[in-house]
Amino acid sequence: MVLAALADLVLPAECAGCRAAHVPLRQGTCADCAVALAALRPRVVRPDPAPPGLPPCVATGEYAGPLRETLLAYKERGRVSLAAPLGALLAESVATAAGGTRRPVLLVPVPSTAAAVRERHGDHLRRLADRAAKTLRRAGWPTIVARPVRALPKPDATHLDSAQRAIAAAAAFRLRPTKRTRTAAAGRVVVVVDDIVTTGATLAALTTLLTRAEIPVDAAALIAATRKRHPQ
Repeated sequence: MVLAALADLVLPAECAGCRAAHVPLRQGTCADCAVALAALRPRVVRPDPAPPGLPPCVATGEYAGPLRETLLAYKERGRVSLAAPLGALLAESVATAAGGTRRPVLLVPVPSTAAAVRERHGDHLRRLADRAAKTLRRAGWPTIVARPVRALPKPDATHLDSAQRAIAAAAAFRLRPTKRTRTAAAGRVVVVVDDIVTTGATLAALTTLLTRAEIPVDAAALIAATRKRHPQ
């Protein structure tokens, strides 16, 4: 992870949003892509059909264009410095999901499997949650991050349908001791955070598990939401 971060800072990089080379970059993107990302505004999203147990969801934008490419550069191409702008986008979604009024917040990032941590230059979502928490605290939101759940090895869900994803998601997590998290959650808005929502199966499974552990989830905040495309 350290080597990836150093390479991202030292080596000449293309724009994360459009992959243009030899252009001035601002937080990893060219001027046009930076403007496009800055123009995004969090909105309520809902997969259709929504799985049982899915909390209210807010995403910064659609998983397309510069936002999609920037997320891929961060997750798949080792551009770890992009955690700063992406974490700021996630913070905006959290603030909207929490009602828009400054209040204490507890963030619970969807845990990554050990394989994903190895492949993605570290725990990419924990890094985003930490960045979002720092951004929110600077804006006057008392925010902490908790990790009451660990991820178990799971199959590749790329080619699974909605029902199959729900089954896989239900077996994907295991609770850690939760007494400390239950105490921390008291008086706070509990927001589950992830980078992308597709079917909502992962968020619903994690929310159900937390609710059973007496950690009620108020909302989910995402950076991006995929557009549901029904077969013709």
